[in-house]
Amino acid sequence: MTMVRQTKQRAAVMEVLRTARSHPDAAQVHAQVREQLPHVSLGTVYRTLDALVRDGVVTTIERAGQATRYDYRHPGEEHHHAVCRSCGAIFDVEVTALPQLPADALPAGFEVTDVRLEFMGVCPECQRRDAGGSPAPVPWPPR
Repeated sequence: MTMVRQTKQRAAVMEVLRTARSHPDAAQVHAQVREQLPHVSLGTVYRTLDALVRDGVVTTIERAGQATRYDYRHPGEEHHHAVCRSCGAIFDVEVTALPQLPADALPAGFEVTDVRLEFMGVCPECQRRDAGGSPAPVPWPPR
């Protein structure tokens, strides 16, 4: 991991991500950073997010046709994600141990440096709504 220069903009972006549980996209991060730094540009937020991803401080959650979402990597708190196919909500999933892969599952000599699991499905609120119950409000931004 390379050391990035600490600026007030970078600190503000990191603080938004460190405290967010909603897995925000760049526009949402920008809106929250602007509350502290009114003149920060969206371009600065994008460049900061790119640097944080490159340095392994932040990870991305990408879905086809949707804005990239960002997740701060809390040291020692590895987790995966469950994504609702209906409303797009993203939930953290704590996994303490992963099953062992068979020895021949990966190409010979392949070195695993990171593991990401995504569980796709429908959240309880969308299941209730789709079952004909009273529509539950969809939180925005999604979790």
